[in-house]
Amino acid sequence: MPSLNLVLVEPQIPQNTGNIARTCAATGARLHLIEPMGFTVEDRKLKRAGLDYWSYLDITYYPSLDAFFERNDGDYYYFSTKAQQVYSDVQYPDSAYLFFGREDAGLPEELLLKNQERCLRIPMMPGLRSLNLSNSAAIATYEVLRQWGYPALQNQGSLTKYHWKDEFCAEN
Repeated sequence: MPSLNLVLVEPQIPQNTGNIARTCAATGARLHLIEPMGFTVEDRKLKRAGLDYWSYLDITYYPSLDAFFERNDGDYYYFSTKAQQVYSDVQYPDSAYLFFGREDAGLPEELLLKNQERCLRIPMMPGLRSLNLSNSAAIATYEVLRQWGYPALQNQGSLTKYHWKDEFCAEN
């Protein structure tokens, strides 16, 4: 299975990180958290947002962005409202790293400027500040997985009281 990595740089809101952790668990993506964070990993709000998915996570913590870059190598993509390129216009390779910044400030502009060709934007109405961080991470994650054909993910569900038929549902 191809490898997908979500990188949160200095996340501030535990509920957003918990929701992103749940997305990672549900999709098999790895989660990388860059400190300092605006909460502790024991935060009740963080755990609640991730529900019972914590045991399914592949999660790594780093004391700084420099420490992350020292330990990882791959194709990096930086999501920002400041970017000029649309996220869906990119073909994502195996071992892609999707970066997301602080809820209140985004990614450091120095990082964006050094990596202009890898900065990506999710389109939205003019005049609005941004989408919610966990929504942005989910949109980006599922675009990559769509391009990859949803490897190793369950693509069909089943009803609890009925079973699917060609033209109608019959009770179990």
